[in-house]
Amino acid sequence: MTPMKWFFSFLKKYQKHMYLGLFLTTIIAVLSIVNPYISGIIVDDVVQKGQYNLLFPLIACLLGVTLINGTLRFIYQVLFETASQGTLYDMRDKVYRKLLLEDFAFYNRKRTGDLMSRQTGDMEALRHFVAFVIYVVYQNVLLFIFALLMVFTVNVKLALLMLIVLPFTAFATWKQSKEVKPAFKRNRECFSSLNAFVQENVSGNRVVKAFAKEDFEIEKFEKENDKYRDAQVAASRVWMKYVPIFEVLAYALTLVLMVYGGYMVMQGEITMGDLVKVNGYLWMLNNPLRMAGWWVNDIQNFSTSLEKIYATYSEEPRVKTPVIDNSSRKIKGDIEFKNVSYRADDEDIVNDIDFHVKAGQTVGIIGSTGSGKSTLMNLLCRFYDTTSGEVLVDGINVKDMDLYHLRDNIGMAMQDVFLFSDTIEGNIAYGRPDCSFEDVKKAAIMADANHFINTLPDGYDTIVGERGVGLSGGQKQRISLARALLKDPSILILDDTTSAVDMETESYIQQQLKKIQANCTVFIIAYRISSIRDADLILVMDHGRIIEQGTHEELVAANGYYARAFRNQYGEIPYDLLKQEADDKQKGGN
Repeated sequence: MTPMKWFFSFLKKYQKHMYLGLFLTTIIAVLSIVNPYISGIIVDDVVQKGQYNLLFPLIACLLGVTLINGTLRFIYQVLFETASQGTLYDMRDKVYRKLLLEDFAFYNRKRTGDLMSRQTGDMEALRHFVAFVIYVVYQNVLLFIFALLMVFTVNVKLALLMLIVLPFTAFATWKQSKEVKPAFKRNRECFSSLNAFVQENVSGNRVVKAFAKEDFEIEKFEKENDKYRDAQVAASRVWMKYVPIFEVLAYALTLVLMVYGGYMVMQGEITMGDLVKVNGYLWMLNNPLRMAGWWVNDIQNFSTSLEKIYATYSEEPRVKTPVIDNSSRKIKGDIEFKNVSYRADDEDIVNDIDFHVKAGQTVGIIGSTGSGKSTLMNLLCRFYDTTSGEVLVDGINVKDMDLYHLRDNIGMAMQDVFLFSDTIEGNIAYGRPDCSFEDVKKAAIMADANHFINTLPDGYDTIVGERGVGLSGGQKQRISLARALLKDPSILILDDTTSAVDMETESYIQQQLKKIQANCTVFIIAYRISSIRDADLILVMDHGRIIEQGTHEELVAANGYYARAFRNQYGEIPYDLLKQEADDKQKGGN
């Protein structure tokens, strides 16, 4: 589908408004030839011939046509504005829904400011085209044609002389359209870049202030601002070059009428009333010529914005829900990774991942930064698709499961905590907005968040700032954990969720997690061994591979990466004692 066909698929819903509006525009264009014609009759028959009995009916006709024109103009402007707002509403809704369906890879490539520009500035260019440009261009083309026909009825030679300017106008319009399109494309790109820069720096203003980089960011902003200004000026230079040409061509018609028309009156070829008629039609001829350059700008601006919106909309997500869903029942939480590898941007992220977790077990994942810990959970949630191998949930490949069903059964407290500009209660209840306050409070208690929430001025009704501004890192983590727990998920993923809380709080949270363990498979990604020590299975990752796996005691006894990390965090404990402790626990369990 082409961008234009896609656009008209939205406009089609309002075609009755458009057709009626164009019909009324046609009537107005026809009525516009009446007043100049009557003015000519007044000059010839009333003023020169003294037929004063015609004056009142003719003036009444002039007033009537003016009143009808004003009424119809109001109606068709309402119709076009209604169509434009409706089209924009439907299109913005459609694009936004598509954005929500895009995968992580899409957002990794796109800047937030660029996507915002699609929904704001570019959409406004489309609205302006439907609400204004369509009917203005159509009306002025009709006015030009009708006026030229009326001039032909007055005098053929005068009309033919006026036609001389048309080839020059058409050529100038064609040349301008060729030059202005790349200029407007550059203009929209610079606007998007500026918008993205401002959005990013407003969001990150605390980092800017923390590093006292205001001057540095101002300098970068000025460069972006200069680029946008230069793009605007470059686009302006195009119409600055051609608009004077259209003005000259428009005034050429006036010159033809005044010089040659006056000469014809003196020669008796036309009457003074005929000259008044043609002069009345002159604005109908001049205006389209004078405004042609502006309309070309508007049309090219519309075309460029439409192409950018459609290019964003038409990007298909790589992660798609299957046509046939094999996962209608509630997920139990049995997880298996079979020879899973994932590659992105020609780089291996994880390789040959194999492990099996039974429903209700707790899995700890530890490893250095960039070792692929979070990627495993992204593959489980199917934020990305595996390059090879299979991720199975209850024996079903996640690629064969409905995305909504899969993710609705997963509760996730992410590493980068994001809180909405909403109440604390609203943030916790985000996954279950219809739940009771008691459920919200229960989840907050499990996450050890209830105490600090009650100390806030408005308690659970406290509005948190954008991204949770106003709360400490530990407080945001606990709200994020409460949000995940409230879903009552079959699979719970905690991605470094307790890194900003104290040891006492972490211990309390671990005790609470044990209460849900029978009904929930828990994945805990952490750097602190205390967070995962009691897990049923611990995966140790390095450079995208699982280099060790087992229980805490087994890994300590193996004296590998995990044992070294354990000693670093808990101090130098003799290896023999560690091994003895592991052996004792194993014997105790038998």
